[in-house]
Amino acid sequence: EEPKAEREPRAEARPNGRREDKAEKPRFMFNIADGGFTGEHGDSQGTPGTPGDSQGPADPPDPPAELHTLWQNEERAAISSGKLNEIWHRRHDYWLLAGIVLHGYARWTDIQNDGAFGVINEPFKGEASKGNFLEMKNKFLARRFKLLEQALVIEEQLRRAAYLNMTQDPSHPAMALNTRFAEVECLAESHQHLSKESLAGNKPANAVLHKVLNQLEELLSDMKADVTRLPATLSRIPPIAARLQMSERSILSRLASKG
Repeated sequence: EEPKAEREPRAEARPNGRREDKAEKPRFMFNIADGGFTGEHGDSQGTPGTPGDSQGPADPPDPPAELHTLWQNEERAAISSGKLNEIWHRRHDYWLLAGIVLHGYARWTDIQNDGAFGVINEPFKGEASKGNFLEMKNKFLARRFKLLEQALVIEEQLRRAAYLNMTQDPSHPAMALNTRFAEVECLAESHQHLSKESLAGNKPANAVLHKVLNQLEELLSDMKADVTRLPATLSRIPPIAARLQMSERSILSRLASKG
């Protein structure tokens, strides 16, 4: 997480002609450096407070939402509509995490009842009249925290990998799978226009489309073969206790201790 930014004090004129130093309001800054690896499925019901959302507070949208893409879309909607408190975005996530740190894991009611975290309640005010209001609200908070928790775990894994100067073995089966997935994605995106042209009766486009589909089929077949080899590879990974060089008792004791 990044600390809040600080700015130099700005001198302001006083009635007597003298200037007085006055600190500017710091710009809000909060980030989770997950490297773009976060993905979470929602229920296609949107984000609480989003203009035009008739279904109210719910889970992050479907398909899988990468955290920073989600933040960008939410902040754009909040700024353009002038509803910075009413539309859930990055600032609400920060206060949700702060509330969990203070009140505990899944203590949604305690967090909502704490006046210091009142901003969390703002996106839900328009849904208070619904019969299942509390259930929807708690469900959204739980799913939203799951997304943030996943991002924080990835951030820590990336930090540890950088600290230990770890690199991925290019010959690992997972890397081959990743490479082929990138090829499939690139091939599909660069030729997506062919489907419309083929349906419109363009014969050359139809011929190219068939070749592209054959290439995609071959890549998917290779990916399927890569996936079948992954279980054997994963089974050879040493257990957590061996990698940490700690006994299970020591791990549990460490997790239970404060700090």
